[in-house]
Amino acid sequence: MEFARTIVAALLVLFTMPARSDTLVERGRYLVETIAACGNCHTPKGPNGPLPGKKLAGGDVIKHQDFTVVVPNITPDQENGIGKWTDDEIISAIREGRRPDGSLIGPAMPSRSYRSLGDEDVQAIVAYLRTVPAVRNPIAAKSSYDRALPASWGPPVGRLVAPSSEDRVAYGGYLAGPLARCMDCHTEHHDGAAADPAPAARPFTAPGAFQSQPTLPPTRRTVLAIGQMRKPSAQSVLASRATGTNCSRRCRLPLMPRLAQTTWQR
Repeated sequence: MEFARTIVAALLVLFTMPARSDTLVERGRYLVETIAACGNCHTPKGPNGPLPGKKLAGGDVIKHQDFTVVVPNITPDQENGIGKWTDDEIISAIREGRRPDGSLIGPAMPSRSYRSLGDEDVQAIVAYLRTVPAVRNPIAAKSSYDRALPASWGPPVGRLVAPSSEDRVAYGGYLAGPLARCMDCHTEHHDGAAADPAPAARPFTAPGAFQSQPTLPPTRRTVLAIGQMRKPSAQSVLASRATGTNCSRRCRLPLMPRLAQTTWQR
């Protein structure tokens, strides 16, 4: 009898593992391709948008007043990408900004935000990155910083559990915070510290674009406007990112993450 129970338990594990794996990869695809918008930096672009066959292959240069960053290849390529990295090494690179050789990853990699990613979400990102096509894209140039990087971005990250999607406010804060990093663009910063989000827009220079980001001040008028906005209207604004236009037909790309309303998840 005990042997039969053991066999049944083993079969249950065997047949549930693929479903769990598929779910993890699909969650990772959603995070990487939409809300985290990893391709905004890691997929090289030309005059007409992302270069064919170069998804997440790096090579673009991001210029900021404090640094010039050469974006790395994060495909599973064994020589030029992260194909030789272990899962734990990739997770450490994402959440702690630490490469396998111990060196620190500087901005524009948002490791200080990603430190708050839940374990399952960061594991899902790694699972999905393992599935994207490996692209050989040698990158010889190095990033440079006007200021020395710190010794670390903080202590090692322990176990983290993301807020439940049932708590709409907490989960919304998680999506807009460490995952989507809305405040990175829509909040003005001074000497690395976030300032009042109401004052001025924040300018960016990136491959193919120079944009000033609109502010989202939490004034009573703004809160009322957001509260009165119907969900389909909000979704249509996000969907417009995929076409490069907003409701006024003005260009919103490439900095604003490209989200189609069909990618919305709870």
